[in-house]
Amino acid sequence: MTHLLMIRPVAFGLNLQTAGSNAFQNKNASQNNVQQKALKEFDDFVAKLQAANIDVTVIEDTLEPHTPDSIFPNNWVSFHSDGSVFLYPMQAENRRLERRDDILDQLSKRFNITQINDLSSFENQNQYLEGTGSMVLDRENKLVYACLSSRTHPQVLEIFCTESGYTAITFNAVDGQNLPIYHTNVLMCVADKFVVICLDTIISESEKSKILRSFKTTNKEVIPISLTQMNNFAGNMLEVKNQEGKNYLILSAAAFNSLNDVQKVKLKSYAEILYADLQTIESNGGGSARCMLAEVCLPLKN
Repeated sequence: MTHLLMIRPVAFGLNLQTAGSNAFQNKNASQNNVQQKALKEFDDFVAKLQAANIDVTVIEDTLEPHTPDSIFPNNWVSFHSDGSVFLYPMQAENRRLERRDDILDQLSKRFNITQINDLSSFENQNQYLEGTGSMVLDRENKLVYACLSSRTHPQVLEIFCTESGYTAITFNAVDGQNLPIYHTNVLMCVADKFVVICLDTIISESEKSKILRSFKTTNKEVIPISLTQMNNFAGNMLEVKNQEGKNYLILSAAAFNSLNDVQKVKLKSYAEILYADLQTIESNGGGSARCMLAEVCLPLKN
């Protein structure tokens, strides 16, 4: 069973501090009633997850300090099955304020937290690693896939791997404008038995071959998506198990609608597809369904 952490927004909006490196944000997006629209999308999304019997812990954001991107908690924290928690260095100064001890305190009532690995001091050296946005984790095989960018620094990644026991597979990826892709989780999703990936973003043939070899070794079917589909957040998916152990693939309506019939049939052979309309959140935040979900893989308390 998968446990998910979600942060309910109180002051969501376009974050100009992140717009410079996030090409998925629409700087011209309407700012009319953004918080109200985002809150409705959030609440409807949570309701869909809960209706599918997926375990979700929802924590309210606070008005102070102002954190317009708090709806994306997977960037500042990750939770692991050995009881360890990692806190990450964030590029945008206002995103650093999202790290909240009270959230960890609340989770510790239900889950065992044995160790907190705080990497946030790398912000002082302008070196960043934005959680499971920067890193797509294959938890079963202890592999990290990471496209290097201003938000994903190889040195911090190396330290994460040393402390967590993961092995990194790094590469460079660019969008259709030849700009570095800011987070790995917008171009790929690693599930139990398959991978959704925009291979067109990886220019180097040797890096592409390295990644495909890794997928072959770990017995994952590769389901490629196009640049257009990636721009509709089709790479920003997460596979979870509900409380009966049934597999669900979570994505946004924009992502689902961008997929073709062949891709949908393949994905449905592995998991039931659950999608929600996240248009306001996507256009203003530059992130989608997967970014809103932090998996809590900590051991449950007895």
